[in-house]
Amino acid sequence: MLFRNIFFVTLLLGFSLGSDLDKNLEVETLVKSTKSWDGETLPPYKAGQPQITILQITIPAKAKLALHKHPVINAGVLTQGELTVVTEKNETLRLKAGDPIVEVVEKWHYGINEKDTPAKIIVFYVGVKGEPVTVTKEALPSQ
Repeated sequence: MLFRNIFFVTLLLGFSLGSDLDKNLEVETLVKSTKSWDGETLPPYKAGQPQITILQITIPAKAKLALHKHPVINAGVLTQGELTVVTEKNETLRLKAGDPIVEVVEKWHYGINEKDTPAKIIVFYVGVKGEPVTVTKEALPSQ
């Protein structure tokens, strides 16, 4: 009985303290989607030991990234500058600081920073331990 009373008091304190703390909490959903930015449905997760990777990537001014693809689902937020993402089929997405992106999966694309200042993006990858999160086309063997 004592345990149950302690549990309920703790639960009530948790709710009351939590509600006081939550008064100033602001939550903004930047993106919630089952599709990548080009409208394609995201693939199912791969089997295996999940591995989360979070990268902050800085793209120098006037830089163009190598043609690459992501074999895993990933999403990010551009935190600084501007960035244009272009697929092999010339589908284009223009991002500015604060914009979210649900990236294309298994689709060749590149990013380009056409501005005079660096662009920074934080990207969250949901992959499988031991597998790469990015593959560049130049790194593939010649056919």
